[in-house]
Amino acid sequence: MPFTPATLRFLRQLEAHNNKQWFEEHRADYEGKVREPMRALILEMNDRFGEFAPEIAADPKRGMFRINRDIRFSKDKSPYKTHIGGYVPLGAGGGGPRNPVPLYVQLGTEMFVGAGHYMMEPDQLVRYRAAVLDGKTGAALAKIVTGLERAKFRVVSSDALKNVPRGMDPEHPRAELLKRKSLAVEFPPLPKKLIVSRAFVGWLIERVERARPLVEWLAEETA
Repeated sequence: MPFTPATLRFLRQLEAHNNKQWFEEHRADYEGKVREPMRALILEMNDRFGEFAPEIAADPKRGMFRINRDIRFSKDKSPYKTHIGGYVPLGAGGGGPRNPVPLYVQLGTEMFVGAGHYMMEPDQLVRYRAAVLDGKTGAALAKIVTGLERAKFRVVSSDALKNVPRGMDPEHPRAELLKRKSLAVEFPPLPKKLIVSRAFVGWLIERVERARPLVEWLAEETA
């Protein structure tokens, strides 16, 4: 069940009518036009990954984010997200988006398609920085990142320091990587027309394969 223009239309309508009554009245549209297509995409990506990367395994029960927002500590009390998000974990045990993922897809009023490690735990961050400082593993990461940037991938982080961590050389050749508290890449711009096309899966596969060295480096060095 691929995405259709109705998928994005529902999410735009939800932005304009972000309340429980409207959502419940249109829940069937959400389930059929938004949630099920994302679930189907995760399952299809799992099948396709099996052709070249059997260590990647999707679990649609764990690989989808809730539409409900966490409003406990937010001034914005809108109850629902206006995008649908899903991810494919790395390995059968997978973990979740707090571990490196080969694919994360977010569609709706905010679009993002990418891969990497979006939120490192403190112990993972310690290992990441040690690996960046190491001559061999750090140089390997720098080479991977440079190659992805040249291929029009955008390196992103959920958070970063203004300066290198205390006690580290501010002139270190990989200082910019040391400042990051997470490391991921956003895939090159996604044409909106592609989302509702069967070519979407192939587009994703090609870019997952291109970003795979980064995901494998993160899995190896931060686990």
